[in-house]
Amino acid sequence: MLHTPRSRRGMVTSPHHLASEAGLRVLRENGTAIEAAVAMAATLPVVYPHMTSLGGDGFWLIAVPGQDVIAIDACGAAAAKATPALYQKNGHKSIPWRGPLAANTVAGTISGWGEALRLSESLGGELPLSRILEDAAWHASNGFAVTKSQAELTAAKRDELVNVPGFADQFLIGGEAPREGQLMKLPALANTLYRLASHGAQDFYSGELARDLAADLGKIGAPVTAVDLASHKAERRAPLSVKVRCGQLFNFPPPTQGLASLIILSLFDRLKLTKADDFKYLHGIIEATKQAFIVRDRIIGDPGTMTEEPAHYLQKDVLDDLASRIDRKAALAWPAPVDKGDTIWLGAIDRNGIAVSFIQSIYFEYGSGCVSPQTGIVWQNRGASFFLDRPGPRQLAPGRKPFHTLNPALARLADGRVMVYGTMGGEGQPQTQSAIFSRYAMLGVPLQESITRPRWLLGKMWGEETTSLKLESRFDPKLIKQLAKVGHQVEVLPEFSVSMGHAGAIVRHAESIFEGATDPRSDGAAMGF
Repeated sequence: MLHTPRSRRGMVTSPHHLASEAGLRVLRENGTAIEAAVAMAATLPVVYPHMTSLGGDGFWLIAVPGQDVIAIDACGAAAAKATPALYQKNGHKSIPWRGPLAANTVAGTISGWGEALRLSESLGGELPLSRILEDAAWHASNGFAVTKSQAELTAAKRDELVNVPGFADQFLIGGEAPREGQLMKLPALANTLYRLASHGAQDFYSGELARDLAADLGKIGAPVTAVDLASHKAERRAPLSVKVRCGQLFNFPPPTQGLASLIILSLFDRLKLTKADDFKYLHGIIEATKQAFIVRDRIIGDPGTMTEEPAHYLQKDVLDDLASRIDRKAALAWPAPVDKGDTIWLGAIDRNGIAVSFIQSIYFEYGSGCVSPQTGIVWQNRGASFFLDRPGPRQLAPGRKPFHTLNPALARLADGRVMVYGTMGGEGQPQTQSAIFSRYAMLGVPLQESITRPRWLLGKMWGEETTSLKLESRFDPKLIKQLAKVGHQVEVLPEFSVSMGHAGAIVRHAESIFEGATDPRSDGAAMGF
């Protein structure tokens, strides 16, 4: 059984232990939490390549003691050539999930690294990018042991990815998925990391690296061009925020679903429950999720084309009204649409109290599946979430940002604690966030136990379109029957299901004691010193 590790000088957590070690090494060398986060964010595309890539998007929440929380938006927009007409011309009624036409948005995450590191430098960060990327480049060059999840996912998705340009050469061995524990090297990606270390993050968008990326994407017929890359820029934004009884919650604004996470916890807070994981708790938080998702699916998409202000739904009277719609004895019918998704979340807090909640994604496992041969970078398929013929903020148009399930979470508690937490898992991200925060911060469950305890998922299961309520089998059978009796469409999963995502959390107490937690469903580690 995992227990909550504690330390005095800093803490990191990520879904792969080698990435956590990379971040901890940075903290030990007096690096900032931001520098540690970049070290982990660079290592994960190497050692966890099915989950994330340099060719994805990223979102940051950064809390500096005594200052307002900062959000960094590193989401790429749709390419100039990415129009409904392009897909209609190629015989598509919707955007394909895989292949060159799925690679239709700029990858923004590297721009976010650059913007975050500029902030770090203003806060005293001194480590050069070459040092920060050192572990990632070493693992890519010298090799890493393939995890069970990479082996299983590659085998499961082989047939749909084997003919996607560049995939088989990079991720299959002899045409087949690698075995768990097999050595894998990614030399092209290693070279890219060394290039970034030498030339900086902007090389990805306007340097030689950008030219190589654009050339490779152009050869396979992807819409993203050098002009699209050069026009991209990460931006600092104000986070969404709401107050609950135990403190102030922060999450990311659109195009992410961060609003949903804040609504769920605000509604749950209004239920005034005192016990975790009984019927009242689970039914209440699931019904709060439904109310949040109804709002999310109606209003959130590209920020420039949204017609409603998300902060409106965090006002007291609006939240009170949503809470009044929760029936404590019956389940609301749930035919809502769902999303797929593959992502990594990581966190770090340093000795000076700088706290980072960061999430980076390529959407599906291996994203579009397209690999740039000159760079070893897998390109995301986040733009597959656009609609071709449905008016509104999620309709495809050049320059629009796609809807994101990604949302990093952060909280400043009334007693002085600072908490960063998050997870991968598409539709499940705000649900798992609500499980972790409600258990730990609202109801007093230990941090690691809050993640280890059985979880639920309303909607998307890994790669399957479904709207049922999935429950890990470790829930009390009597509770499962109660939920079915009041109208939930229950589906029971294994004890520790990968469908529940890979969560993590770090807490810094007012007296500078750090707690960390990782997910037993992942290959991760929470490490402090």
